[in-house]
Amino acid sequence: MKKMGEKVVLVGDGAVGSSYAFAMITQGIADEFVIIDIAKEKVEADIKDLNHGALYSASSVIVKAGEYEDCKDADLVVITAGAPQKPGETRLQLVEKNTKIMRSIVDSVMGSGFDRFFLIAANPVDILTRYVKEVTGLPAERVIGSGTVLDSARFRYLISKELGVTPSSVHASIIGEHGDSELAVWSQANVGGISVYETLKEQTGSEAKAEEIYVNTRDAAYDIIQAKGSTYYGIALALLRITKALLNNENSILTVSSQLSGQYGYKDVYLGLPTLINQNGAVKVYETPLSDNEQQLLEKSMKTLDEIYDSVKHLV
Repeated sequence: MKKMGEKVVLVGDGAVGSSYAFAMITQGIADEFVIIDIAKEKVEADIKDLNHGALYSASSVIVKAGEYEDCKDADLVVITAGAPQKPGETRLQLVEKNTKIMRSIVDSVMGSGFDRFFLIAANPVDILTRYVKEVTGLPAERVIGSGTVLDSARFRYLISKELGVTPSSVHASIIGEHGDSELAVWSQANVGGISVYETLKEQTGSEAKAEEIYVNTRDAAYDIIQAKGSTYYGIALALLRITKALLNNENSILTVSSQLSGQYGYKDVYLGLPTLINQNGAVKVYETPLSDNEQQLLEKSMKTLDEIYDSVKHLV
């Protein structure tokens, strides 16, 4: 049996894809890393650039340009290709054009005989991940989206700054859509077992600081896109984290975009929820206890995603 993690294929060598490639190579996560993009000259240039610096990394990864037939024996195909989010544009406004792009890519990947794991990062990620699952017919645990992994990292970072602790000491999650209807699970957020929400309220005398942290988390991408055109370092590292959990059989719980199978009374919809990730994929979606208000917000997020998916499912 082929060793897990031997080969990763990246489709999309834009800002997110090339940042993910850099992170993968410097950390030596895969044995072989293949990059596919229609901009072949850029791919060749990036591969040269990465290989030129390989001496100074701990990596022995073989990096090369590829075609879709290279996906046949890949353990993981990561898709970052798609139209980028423009300033002022929501992720959901990207849905139809990126669904069509995704269909073309996935048909080409599956045409190679590929039968392992997809990791989707193109937006709107929850819609596109569900779409890939439906188009390919693969088991849900083998089609994973980046979900709210980055959103949760942003959330923990902002809380850590406010409370003066490291982000790793903050236990908190953003769940739901990777987008405007996402929600902060304040009822479970804690540092050292102590409620973050109540601590912020006590320190500031109001609920305003908690709301500010949530809004800054939710709108972080808009601010970054307005200032520099796109986000890429954060999502690249989030993809790296998911990849490591999958290929290294970590049994880690991450808020990836996973398909519901009855959790919270919903089926089929994909969205960010705490999910157990190991070498078998997204094997268990946890139904996190929520307050009544959080439950209502999550239902709103699920309904939003379901309704948007209905508008593109004819493309399956």
